[in-house]
Amino acid sequence: MAEARVIPLRASERRSASGAAARRAPAGGGRAGSDRSKGSSARAEAPADAAPDEQAGDVAPDLVDGRPPEGGPGRAGSAGVPGAGSGTAGGGADWEDVLADALAFTRRRLLGDYKVDEFGFDEELTDQVFMPPLRPFYEKWFRVEATGLHNVPDDSGALVVANHSGTLPWDAMMTTLALRDHHPAGRHLRMLGADLVFRLPVVGAMARKAGHTLACNPDAERLLSGGELVGVWPEGFKGIGKPFRDRYKLQRFGRGGFVSAALRTGAPIVPCSIVGAEEIYPKLADIRPLARLLGLPYFPVTPFFPHLGPLGAVPLPSKWYIEFGEPIETGGYPDGAADDPMLVFGLSDQVRETIQQTLYRLLSQRRNVFLG
Repeated sequence: MAEARVIPLRASERRSASGAAARRAPAGGGRAGSDRSKGSSARAEAPADAAPDEQAGDVAPDLVDGRPPEGGPGRAGSAGVPGAGSGTAGGGADWEDVLADALAFTRRRLLGDYKVDEFGFDEELTDQVFMPPLRPFYEKWFRVEATGLHNVPDDSGALVVANHSGTLPWDAMMTTLALRDHHPAGRHLRMLGADLVFRLPVVGAMARKAGHTLACNPDAERLLSGGELVGVWPEGFKGIGKPFRDRYKLQRFGRGGFVSAALRTGAPIVPCSIVGAEEIYPKLADIRPLARLLGLPYFPVTPFFPHLGPLGAVPLPSKWYIEFGEPIETGGYPDGAADDPMLVFGLSDQVRETIQQTLYRLLSQRRNVFLG
């Protein structure tokens, strides 16, 4: 099998060179928040004597009826098949096009006619294979509402810092999907993960292909300097594995390594608050001897796991909210600021407090765990 071409880490060049198959969706993609209201106003401005079809045709595809299109930036189409089109005018899937695109995708993979960057990120594989299975969870199961996406830069480096919870890292996957499908620029989130992730068979290789890398300052700085959007969950296993009684109480943010990376590169820090992930697997206990035997940080006991077996691994359908806060700028600090422990600690504490207060506000607005 031919080897894939390796391209340098330049975000703008990679985005412009992404394949046409990954950009078949209507321009604009799905957007959250105020963008949806524009559809109603645009439709209302259509001439009253215009035919219904003409009125709908005057509105951009992503604003008709105030709803985002079925396909966002880089989406694989309604069928979830690599390169699938949007279907015929009558709404039925054009299976000939679907099959042709799928065969073309397979041919490119076999011939090595695709690109990866120096971290191993395969954009086409991520958009057309990894992300489609997650969309039903995002849209139907968790019914995620993402707000504040305008606070995330369109084409420059930034560090997204979020709270971590839920026993399994569904929060990281849903945040990635929110930014890819609903951010105006359709951005990929390059996550920094623990070494355990990359030691796991299959999972480690998939994480590399999806653009993620080890949580260390050199890798974070290279990504940020290259204009990438980097995601970090500073609570680590302390956050994702905390018991249900401690839900929405942020754990310690480590030693502030993420702040040092942002200061050295001048990248803004975007606080991200996630509500809903705490309830998908309520962790009641931890079987520590079994966790040590398996080399895991914890072995959870939930209301349905492990006594229901694989069925216990199905997450509960809680209602999710993801809010991206106003960025904290780091470009104005002098050289060497990243080596000042008091400054690093102060910024880390500022980010943590911002996320904690946002969580409290979102929780006070939520009436029901499952209905929102």
